[in-house]
Amino acid sequence: MVARTLPATGGRLAIIAGAGALPHHVAEAARRQGEDPFIIALSHEADASWAGFDHTVLAIGDFAGISRTFEKEGIDRVVLSGGVRRRPEWRDIRPTLRTLATVPSVLRTLMSGGDDAVLRMAMDLIEASGARVIGAQEVVPNLLADTGPLGAHVPTDDDRRDIEAGIAAANALGALDVGQGAVAVGGRVIALEGAEGTDAMLARVAALKVEGRVSTRRRGVLVKLCKPHQDQRADLPSIGPSTVAGAEAAGLAGIAVEAGRALVLERSQLVENADKSGLFILGVERGG
Repeated sequence: MVARTLPATGGRLAIIAGAGALPHHVAEAARRQGEDPFIIALSHEADASWAGFDHTVLAIGDFAGISRTFEKEGIDRVVLSGGVRRRPEWRDIRPTLRTLATVPSVLRTLMSGGDDAVLRMAMDLIEASGARVIGAQEVVPNLLADTGPLGAHVPTDDDRRDIEAGIAAANALGALDVGQGAVAVGGRVIALEGAEGTDAMLARVAALKVEGRVSTRRRGVLVKLCKPHQDQRADLPSIGPSTVAGAEAAGLAGIAVEAGRALVLERSQLVENADKSGLFILGVERGG
């Protein structure tokens, strides 16, 4: 068993789980670190089975229910993990007495704030409910991407030009609080990640190549970075075997992610798949 990287706190870790595979990876990695995570699966969002973990299902805005769960289960730390496809509406918000006064500002944020603003609001409300929000990387730091190649393949000079173009685009996109990823082919940015997510963006790139709207003579690169002002306790960019499969289907040469600020899921399987597919996986610094 891997030694724990956090001192014992006397309390239990909770994972508030949204959509996708990431929450399960974080929960399993936390368990390997000696934690006994309690899962709060978000109704209409979480799509994994939590049969092997202590868990409950709560609505995304049910802060009263979350607070009761924290007290009952002895929760003192919380990881937010997974996607949220829709914002809660005002009727979904169930505040506690502690958070009642914040409801007007919560509603303003839901109506007009960007994704980062909504996340910060959610973290503030969770902490008002009695637990500390931490990043997944604080519990399982070995999920973070290292600097340099993660597999057998390395980028060519052309690939590095695509990486530079992708970094510039991802930085600009993140500054607008829109997304974290971009695809560049032949030094030109051809796709930006929006609300559809990385896998759907890669499927769009594959379709563009099939339609002849993007040259297939140059392969291209996917770049994923944190947003410039992102709170690193939630929504770090991540890649996994499905990202490699999507990049291969899109005819890309490889994937570049921000070293130290992006999560690599199922690392052994990801690297094995990338090596077989001839793709590079590279941890890069924000400036390239």
